[in-house]
Amino acid sequence: MLKNITQYNIFVDNDSVKVNSRDIEEFMFLTENGAMRKEGRIYHSGFHKLLDYKAYTIASNGKQLEATDVKTKTNPSSGIFYDDAKVTTFNFPGLTAGAISHVEYTTQHVNPYLLSPGYLILGVPVINGELKISCDPNIKLRYLLKGVSKDLVKVKEEKKKNETVYTFTVKDAKNEDYYPDAPDRPYWGTHVVFHIEQVKKANGQWTNFLSSPADLYRLYAGYVSNINKETGTELSAVTDSLIKGKTSAKAKAEAIYSWVQGNIKYVAFEDGMEGFIPRDANLVCHRRFGDCKDMASILTVMLRHAGLKSYYTWIGTRKLPYTYEETPMPLVDNHMICALELDGQYIFLDGTDPSCVFGIPADHIQGKEAFVGIDPANFKIVKVPVVPKEENLYADTTVMTLADKILKGDVRLYLKGYYATDLRTRLMYMGATDKEKYSKEIAGRASNKFAAEGFQYNFASLSKNEAAFSCTFTLPDYGKNMAGNLFINMNLIRPYEHQEIDYPKRKIPVEWSYKFTKRFVTIFNIPEGFTVDYLPANKSYKQDGFGFAFTYENKGNQVVYTQEFFNDYLILQPEGFSNWNKVLEQLFPQYKETVSLIKK
Repeated sequence: MLKNITQYNIFVDNDSVKVNSRDIEEFMFLTENGAMRKEGRIYHSGFHKLLDYKAYTIASNGKQLEATDVKTKTNPSSGIFYDDAKVTTFNFPGLTAGAISHVEYTTQHVNPYLLSPGYLILGVPVINGELKISCDPNIKLRYLLKGVSKDLVKVKEEKKKNETVYTFTVKDAKNEDYYPDAPDRPYWGTHVVFHIEQVKKANGQWTNFLSSPADLYRLYAGYVSNINKETGTELSAVTDSLIKGKTSAKAKAEAIYSWVQGNIKYVAFEDGMEGFIPRDANLVCHRRFGDCKDMASILTVMLRHAGLKSYYTWIGTRKLPYTYEETPMPLVDNHMICALELDGQYIFLDGTDPSCVFGIPADHIQGKEAFVGIDPANFKIVKVPVVPKEENLYADTTVMTLADKILKGDVRLYLKGYYATDLRTRLMYMGATDKEKYSKEIAGRASNKFAAEGFQYNFASLSKNEAAFSCTFTLPDYGKNMAGNLFINMNLIRPYEHQEIDYPKRKIPVEWSYKFTKRFVTIFNIPEGFTVDYLPANKSYKQDGFGFAFTYENKGNQVVYTQEFFNDYLILQPEGFSNWNKVLEQLFPQYKETVSLIKK
């Protein structure tokens, strides 16, 4: 990328804040394969209006060729039923090795509260990266530099007669590598978060814009000030029927939450201010669908109708690393839930997760700050708890018997916590073919000769926080029989194989959906006429936050092999990579160990 330049102009006009920006992007294509990328894109919306643009190719012979096949269409985000996002696309002609694609465009940012971060380093090398923000004397700006390569960014602040200019530049920056197990880009991408802190009005007084969480809450409180003025007949009747006969606050809350999960279908809308303002709970109840804000709305109203303390709550999912204190702006959150105050504690209710268990936060908000609206003037910032690793259990038991060189047996899974709720949600949206394929995946072990059948899922006899799965299997040609001795490698499942971290090259953290404990128990029925000759030694090893323990036992006519793993991290930062690799160095040799049996 030859140029990655964005220039903002922020000024006050008749006591209103105005924001425009100009972007310039140039790519040089070094090979014929690189030149296959012919399509250019400009993203815009009702909040970020595209005012003008031009796009062309500078061919390798220096000739300028205008872009062709220009189209503008809607571009809804993934998982969004409808929003007002648009994309203008065009094709660059004459893209051969040595050619340059050039795009520049002007954007009017209609809502100055919704300024986007400026990313300086991308997935390709950047020769010149620049973010320049010009503010007139009536604007006070605050900025925050984030990302793994932020030390490469040069920052310059110039105070001129009629403006203050903030310039952030990078030169000859290598691309930031993408890793599929990394958290979302805001955690590691090198970018500048900026927002307007104060504005000077025509009367000469400075007023807060987004200087603190209190300013942000004033904005959010306005979003909910004109909804849910009364509880309608239908919504009251539904709520009354759910809490009838229930005496405890918890029982009432559980019934209401379960009803919303099961009866209000999640459909996301982000059309203009509808992406920020919840719909009235009575409407949501009547039509039986809504987005996250609508589910927060109906939950809050139903719980209040039942006499419970419930609050509209804004929250950033784990896709976002920001906090309300350091970045008091709408960028910090992307989700809305309901907070219930029960017995002096907050319970966070996410209506969009149909399998979430009452009292346990949805996994995508663990550890995040919840912005709880107590009343029109007051709020609290509350940390959502992280579920301990012991509560998320994956227990896999394999029982196997060797007959005529074929291992036969059964697999039984017991899942608890997020493992169970994830399974329930996943199966909820699967057809028969996908369910069969998925069942084979979770049953699979040892080799591609492993064949499973008779898949059964059990939920009825378990709590919502549990799940069970079972099947039978055959595995031919497993084990070795040499000179009357039988050798069996009981590591049918080898977690973390080939999962070393490329340290110190990798600078980007690793993320897990939740903390967990995994236990694999393999039981081998000793064939008649054989006895155990050798069992591998037990082994355990751990570093800060993760580790394993292996045990072998001869119990009567069975060999019982137990593998246990634990991970106490949601995000592992690069400083912990060496410890991770040390654990794997101790782990992998264990996978080569075999049990030896001899004839009696």
